[in-house]
Amino acid sequence: MSSNTAAALSPAALQLGWAGILPFVAGALLIWGVSAEAHPYVALGLSAYAAVIVSFLGGIHWGLAFRETPPPPALLGWGVLPSLVAWVAVMMPPSAGLVIHGLMLLACYAVDRRVYPKHGAAHWLLLRFRLSSVAALCCFLGAAGA
Repeated sequence: MSSNTAAALSPAALQLGWAGILPFVAGALLIWGVSAEAHPYVALGLSAYAAVIVSFLGGIHWGLAFRETPPPPALLGWGVLPSLVAWVAVMMPPSAGLVIHGLMLLACYAVDRRVYPKHGAAHWLLLRFRLSSVAALCCFLGAAGA
């Protein structure tokens, strides 16, 4: 991480961001190692957690939108879309739903690369890239193991 980025992000944000990856890593590992009886619960847990995080990433756009008067409809619209997609994905079989979650994590990052700099939040992008990459990879590994 560059010194500018490191200085702009608080230690708490960095620690909590990386702590938020732990359920993704645990789910991706457990989906490959638990008994057949526990497998559906692990897969659902990973999918549900991914849905929560995808929804959170969309919600950030509402926060950005609220800083402007009137709030830009595009930010508000995008802020809702990830939650709707995640809701559908969490109800699907994990082999498909986790792929959708992984793709949404990457899509959220792609949108954020365009939006964050316009709203003074570009300093978050390196951390977002790292966290989203690990989370998406865990979703894809979980889907393969489902």
